[in-house]
Amino acid sequence: MNDVLDVAIRLVIVFAAFLVLPLVIGQTEHKVMAHMQGRLGPMYVGGFHGWAQLVADGVKFAQKEDIVPAAADRRIFQLAPAVALLPYLLVLVAIPIGPQEGAVGEVVDAGIFFVLAVMGVGVLGSLMAGWASANKFSLLGGLRTAAQLLAYELPMLLTAASVAMAAGTVSLPGILDAFEWWWVPWQIVGALVFFVAGLAELQRPPFDMPVADSEIIFGAYTEYTGLRFALFLLAEYAGIVVLCGLTTVLFLGGWHSPFGGDDLGWLWTLLKTFLLAFVVIWLRVSYPRLREDQLQKLAWTVLIPLALAQIALTGIVKVVIQ
Repeated sequence: MNDVLDVAIRLVIVFAAFLVLPLVIGQTEHKVMAHMQGRLGPMYVGGFHGWAQLVADGVKFAQKEDIVPAAADRRIFQLAPAVALLPYLLVLVAIPIGPQEGAVGEVVDAGIFFVLAVMGVGVLGSLMAGWASANKFSLLGGLRTAAQLLAYELPMLLTAASVAMAAGTVSLPGILDAFEWWWVPWQIVGALVFFVAGLAELQRPPFDMPVADSEIIFGAYTEYTGLRFALFLLAEYAGIVVLCGLTTVLFLGGWHSPFGGDDLGWLWTLLKTFLLAFVVIWLRVSYPRLREDQLQKLAWTVLIPLALAQIALTGIVKVVIQ
């Protein structure tokens, strides 16, 4: 019974983090973009530093009418937001935040394969939304999303495999147990490839062509309103938390402190994750979006060769060490 209670408590904590952290990232994005671009609205809503911006957004989405197009496939249309959001909850369960035994929702032996496979399921939400909307532009946006995922899933998998080779395990806690700080310089290329590919998979700027207003309005989500539309946005922010958390665990040492001592390991995990989340927001403000052909070219001619080179380098280093 104690084991069941322990697992239940950890899952409740993971669920609470899943509900809170994406909202924190969303609120942070409002503030960072307001400072970088001189946006006045998000700085004044509610008074001190625009504290009520997130509340105002929530009230706005809750008040909007829930519309389902007459020609839409109603069940699939209504189910799509949940399919887009829930995979990130499952991934959070497997991400360790500290060295303690209970600092992970559930230890998964094949952790890398599990998290990447589950993250790939999220694209089904976009495909379902695009197809069920009975809107050709929404369908086109869903297909673009799928093509983008296919292009960028491979470099993510290859660079994650490089870390698994270095650690000798595909378990996320096992990778952190084997981590050494001298890994960072020779895995940095893999880290950049993984991070960039993750941004493209989340359709974050500058890789947001499937949902760009200047391209096809809002892609697969054009027909969505109210809380269902808000769930797609929440999935985006949950994806940022997951991507930054995985990058932290695989390439930045996770709960390992750069100054020695891991008593506050969970704090180091959160600090590294939020630092990477700031980089995600900063990239949105700083760079224009790519064209669709540039997106595919970047994946197949730049990121995948770099990922293969990283695997080759990892193999050479492992042979030299042994």
